Amino acid sequence: MSAAAQLPTANSKMERPALPRFTLGHLWALTVLVGIFAFVNTHPLRPHDFWWHLKIGQQIVATGAIPTVDTFSLTQAGAPYTYWVFWLMESAFYLLYRQGGPALIILAQSLLITLAYGLVLWNAQQRAQSWRIAALVTLGAVALGIPDWNVRPQVIAFPLAALLLAAIQTYRRRPRWWLLLCFPLCIWVWANSHGTFPIGFVVMFLWLADESWQLLHTHLVKATERPAPPWGPLVALLASAGACLLTPQGYGIFGYVVQMGGDPRIQHLVPEWAPPTFATPGGTLFLLAVLGSAAVLALSPRRPNLYQLGTFLGFAFLGLHTSRGSIWFGLVMAPILAEHLAQISEKASERKSEKASERVGRQTLQNWLNALLAGLLLVGAVLSLPWFKASLPLPPLKAGVISAETPVAATRFLLREKPPGPLFHELAYGSYLIWAAAPEYRVFVDTRIELYPLEIWKDYLAISQANGDWEAELAGYGVQTLMLSRVKQPALIEAARQSTEWGIIYEDEQTVIFTGK
Repeated sequence: MSAAAQLPTANSKMERPALPRFTLGHLWALTVLVGIFAFVNTHPLRPHDFWWHLKIGQQIVATGAIPTVDTFSLTQAGAPYTYWVFWLMESAFYLLYRQGGPALIILAQSLLITLAYGLVLWNAQQRAQSWRIAALVTLGAVALGIPDWNVRPQVIAFPLAALLLAAIQTYRRRPRWWLLLCFPLCIWVWANSHGTFPIGFVVMFLWLADESWQLLHTHLVKATERPAPPWGPLVALLASAGACLLTPQGYGIFGYVVQMGGDPRIQHLVPEWAPPTFATPGGTLFLLAVLGSAAVLALSPRRPNLYQLGTFLGFAFLGLHTSRGSIWFGLVMAPILAEHLAQISEKASERKSEKASERVGRQTLQNWLNALLAGLLLVGAVLSLPWFKASLPLPPLKAGVISAETPVAATRFLLREKPPGPLFHELAYGSYLIWAAAPEYRVFVDTRIELYPLEIWKDYLAISQANGDWEAELAGYGVQTLMLSRVKQPALIEAARQSTEWGIIYEDEQTVIFTGK
């Protein structure tokens, strides 16, 4: 070998990268994901749904059986209840709680939600070939989803749905049969964890419809070609339908979904099930998102295909029917919007500009700065972990691992002083009371909305507002102790203060407890 061949040239030196390329687009994407992770990590456990699911998980793990009737309430004891819909996530909640308490539950919640939007972001990037556009549409999906980020079994549905969407996109780009395993596996976990699993079937059906339409169109336009049948989506659908048999109720689980969707108690008593309106921030955001999405699809140089149009129309309808559909609209539309936004913004020139910013040597400093900022973001993610929360300067609503609205101290007082039951309490308190005070105190109502007849809900609302002869209503249920929320039941607290029949035995910033004199 000659000496000249051994000497490094100027060109060879220039070709050796000093640092793996980390662009500003990558930094945008990382900022969105770290922001999600930190936000959820610093959000305390709220009392509404989590605690009663935790109690059922404890029973399932202890007995190896899923309960079938209510054993926690004063008003519906012995009534059948569909605990089997959530059994897998309830068991997981309890096992996590047993190992690491509420902090580990919050970390698991953070990881699941970050995974969901990470998959959405990756899917969007694959369609748009732009990390910036992917980060932008993911941020929009996040804004629509935040109201549904409380800890409850539904959280597992978000990464499962995002995984199905990513699998569909990956399979359409390059069919691989092993990708089809994702569909029955995801549906099995989903159907044993939460009743939103039909959403998975909706996206698979839209995929099948689009593939079938393309097959028909190709056959009609190019009669000489014989395109392959849409085996992929068909196999995914059939295998997923079979997976539903591997649930405690088999196909009976679909009956539960239909029943819940038409239950008037759910529709009228739970604000998050009401249709969105411009009167609320969440409703305004969703309605603007629908209008904005329609504009993007209309302005895009690329015509939306049947899958994309069906997704837009189907999930817009879901979101217009119930506010709980907003999060699903964001999750399914983000990758589609990324593709069309890239078309509108002239995707080819954007890719050139991003590559140009990485090409020349003077950008090495920017590359290092991006990596440094990424490192700082990751440090921030670590500092946001629930175990470090007490050291962070958080606002009162974010303080603590368990939210201040959870009646922890008041329940501890109940168990220590043991005032006489039965107990009347604020709705959200019921979930925590099931976890911490059963069987000593049975709940009047709780967030298992569909368990209680409408008559009981009417009584609960009338008593909570101190309407009519509220004391006679309480006497009819034999209630001897009131555990009331200062925020949700101020009228009843004031009426009980004025009454000669009730006396205060406990109060703190959130809760007042009365007992009959």
